[in-house]
Amino acid sequence: MKKAWAAVLFAAALGLTGMQTTHAATPKDMFVMATLLDEFTSLDPGEIYELVPEEYVANTYDRLIRVDLKDPSKFNGDVAQSWTVSPDGLTFTFKLRPGLKFHSGNPLTADDVAWSIQRTALLDKGAAAVLAGIGLTKANAMQNVKKIDDTTVSIMTDQRYAPTFVLNVLGSWPASVVDRKLVESHAKGSDYGNEWLKTNEAGSGAYKLVKWTANDSIVLQRFDGYRIPLAMKRIVLRHVTEAASQRLMIENGDIDVARDLSPDDLDTLSKAGKINATAVPQATLMYLGLNNKNPNLAKPEVWEAMKWLIDYQGIQKNVIRTTYKVHQAFLPEGFLGADNENPYTRMSRRRRRCSQKRVSQTASP
Repeated sequence: MKKAWAAVLFAAALGLTGMQTTHAATPKDMFVMATLLDEFTSLDPGEIYELVPEEYVANTYDRLIRVDLKDPSKFNGDVAQSWTVSPDGLTFTFKLRPGLKFHSGNPLTADDVAWSIQRTALLDKGAAAVLAGIGLTKANAMQNVKKIDDTTVSIMTDQRYAPTFVLNVLGSWPASVVDRKLVESHAKGSDYGNEWLKTNEAGSGAYKLVKWTANDSIVLQRFDGYRIPLAMKRIVLRHVTEAASQRLMIENGDIDVARDLSPDDLDTLSKAGKINATAVPQATLMYLGLNNKNPNLAKPEVWEAMKWLIDYQGIQKNVIRTTYKVHQAFLPEGFLGADNENPYTRMSRRRRRCSQKRVSQTASP
């Protein structure tokens, strides 16, 4: 979904209220989720640019900081234990936690952190576009991202931005910390280990990769060297494309979470007391895009008209009532600067005729 942001002509769209998940019963120390894995074409955090793969990265890799999910305006240290901003607002300096290790057993140092961010920019794949938002590019990343000492990293932006914006970028998956020593040992030419990392993992996160079978499953194992105790020993993601199949699996207790049930399934199972439905907010939009290469569709007046033609409430009520909510702005709810006003509504034919009649009467001499 994020991949299409650049193509959006207007965001008179429906914003996601939450990922709907449903719970059954499997072994207490194993978490099994049915979802869609067809977005996975690579496991490299410097290449990934899709939603579910980003979630995989969030569980297998650490980053400098993370956004507080309960309050997106706040940040929690991840690899970094503290940070400061220079008086001119251009340089962000991070002090790292001591004693961190990668899944390989290699120590995690400032060199790994700086090189990981540089690597994403130098690869210049999809994830690099996020770093470019704060001015980090292939041309300047080596100069602007620096290791100060073994526990300190500084990052300089190209201009002054709101600190919260910079921290959001540095708390996202393109800034994931990879094991430099391990990745470089698998590098081919100047690919920065990309070919190897497409199907392997080199992180320090809560879980480590056991196996990835494309369009089938992903198996993760708890990293017992992680700094925070973890309840689940193993996580399994299963690729299940049909909502009906997910429903059957949740009813039979074969999975703990069904990620893609239809609104009707959610209603039926919830009313039967067979599941608990949980809404987890996601930064996803369902939108209508217009091809602006067409001269007629490129007109702002047409965009405006389309905004008034969409039956937002009808779509939410009858099609996606439990999975999305109306949100008529580009930035999802909860993001800095998001507009939560919804001014557009679809007029009925009768209302349009009355409106046209009033306009006509006003224009009469």
